[in-house]
Amino acid sequence: MAKMAEEYKKISLTKFVFSILYVLLYPILILLLSGDWLWLEGLLFGIWFVSFSVITLLFLYLRDPYLLAERFKMPGARGEKKWDKYFMFVLMPAFFVWITIMPLDAKRYGWTASFPVGLKVLGGIFLLSSAVLLFLAMAENTFASALVRIQTERKQRVIDTGVYSIIRHPMYLGGTLMFVGAPMMLSSLYGIIAGLALSLLFVGRIFGEEKMLDEELEGYKAYKNKVRYRLIPFVW
Repeated sequence: MAKMAEEYKKISLTKFVFSILYVLLYPILILLLSGDWLWLEGLLFGIWFVSFSVITLLFLYLRDPYLLAERFKMPGARGEKKWDKYFMFVLMPAFFVWITIMPLDAKRYGWTASFPVGLKVLGGIFLLSSAVLLFLAMAENTFASALVRIQTERKQRVIDTGVYSIIRHPMYLGGTLMFVGAPMMLSSLYGIIAGLALSLLFVGRIFGEEKMLDEELEGYKAYKNKVRYRLIPFVW
C-alpha cells in the first residue's frame, strides 16, 4: 500500500503543476473573449474559479493522492462504462461552449442586457454553494471519480456520511449550481441556457450511473433506501 501511495503521489506531482496552469486558462479565456480585462464580474468569476480549483487540488494532493490520481484519469480508462466515454466526449465540448458563450454574450456583444444586482448576487451565492458542495463531496468520498466506473482496484465501497447522507449525488448538484450561478452573476441568458443543458446531461448520467451502482456495488440498494433524494433534497 505504501508503494502504491508513493506511485500515486509521484504521478500527481507532475500533473499538479500542469493542472494549476490549466486552471488559469479559463479566467484568462473569459476576460480575453469579453474584450475587457477589467470586467468586474469576469474578474470575480476568475478569482472564484482559480481559488476553488487550487485549494481543492492542493487538498487532494496532500490528503488524498489516490482520489487526485483517479480524477486525472481520461475517458476510456479501465472499467469505465462504454456509454460514459461517449458522454464525456459530449460534455467536454459542451463545457467549452458554456465557458465561451458567457463573455461573448454578457460583455463583448451584449446580446443579453445586464441583470439586476439581486440576480447577480444570487448567482454569486450559487457559486459559493457550488464550491462548498464540491469540496465537501470530494473530502468525504475518496471514490469520487470523474468517470462512471467501479474502482475494484481500490475496493470501492458505499459512502453514506457527510453530504452523502442528504443527497446521493452532491457533486452533480454542485456542478449544476456552477453552471447556472456563473451566467447569472455574469448576466448571460445564453450562458444560463447552456448551463441548463449541461445540467440535463447530468440528470441523464445519474440514471446510467445508478444502474451500474445497483448492479455492481454492494450495499448501494440499501443506501438508496436510506437516502431518498438523488439531486435536490425533498424534490428528486
